[in-house]
Amino acid sequence: MQDKISEKQNEDEELLDAYSQTVSGVVEQVAPSVVRIDIQTKGRRGRNAGGSGSGFVISSDGLIVTNSHVVEHAHRLKVLFNDGHEAQAEIVGMDPDTDLAVIKPYAANGTAALTIADSHQIKVGQIAIAIGSPLGFQTSVSAGVISATGRSLRSSSGRLIDDVIQTDASLNPGNSGGPLLDSNGRVVGVNTALINRAQNICFAIAANTMQFVVGQLINDGRVRRGYLGIAGQTVPLHQQVIRHFKLSTENGIRITSVESQSPAQKAGIREGDLLIAFDHQPINGIDDLHQLLSGDSIGKTFILDVIRNNKWQTLFADVVEKGD
Repeated sequence: MQDKISEKQNEDEELLDAYSQTVSGVVEQVAPSVVRIDIQTKGRRGRNAGGSGSGFVISSDGLIVTNSHVVEHAHRLKVLFNDGHEAQAEIVGMDPDTDLAVIKPYAANGTAALTIADSHQIKVGQIAIAIGSPLGFQTSVSAGVISATGRSLRSSSGRLIDDVIQTDASLNPGNSGGPLLDSNGRVVGVNTALINRAQNICFAIAANTMQFVVGQLINDGRVRRGYLGIAGQTVPLHQQVIRHFKLSTENGIRITSVESQSPAQKAGIREGDLLIAFDHQPINGIDDLHQLLSGDSIGKTFILDVIRNNKWQTLFADVVEKGD
């Protein structure tokens, strides 16, 4: 009996050691590319105020991703690298609708860019590692698991951010903008929020959303978007639905709300509809729809295919620019 107990203890120790090696290996690999961002803002009566957040390098020329709420009111930005190097920085572009921003140090130090994962491939329960500068403590690490995917989170602009990742990897003020990583050291999300008074309920913007937004911020300094006026959640389709309608995708978008007087409402979209295709292109999730609602979609009429009460509906929506 004692031999079995000792054997089980040895197995547990080996598993724990493997977990520790995974986390420490990721930290060693990515820590040089995770930065602290110090912010100076204009306070009352012209007095300077300050704060800090996190970010990470995404390109060979030193571009850094962070949260827009970290830098949106900044008068001055300073980036602190893990090796002690410091550099003033400027904002390349911000998108409050997804709480993402890109900044560029005036003097990059050749830090390697992090690898970005396909966030569609992450699984609930897999290891999640957060690195950042909570409360100013640079290169702090917390680890946990992916608690859920496909969440929605309201941004500071009032827009719902869809396809958000929930994790129990602990976050604190200052973690915002830092990377959420998988066990291979790849970025699966950008840490953005925590729920006060809750224990270990934290959120990150999915990496696929980040890549789409960041590309536009780098090119144009902003994101021009088509607007339908819906909020939705990526959901898996039942196999019977896929077979019955001969669908080529395994997911759709469940409509959770429709804004009053929006193009979606005028088109006849209802809460509870399952959006399957946009202009004859299958929709496999929120990221797909966001990419189709690019600046090129503005001013055009598109066909929306939805399933409502197990029946196929074809609707027509006039896409307008967000903010019009």
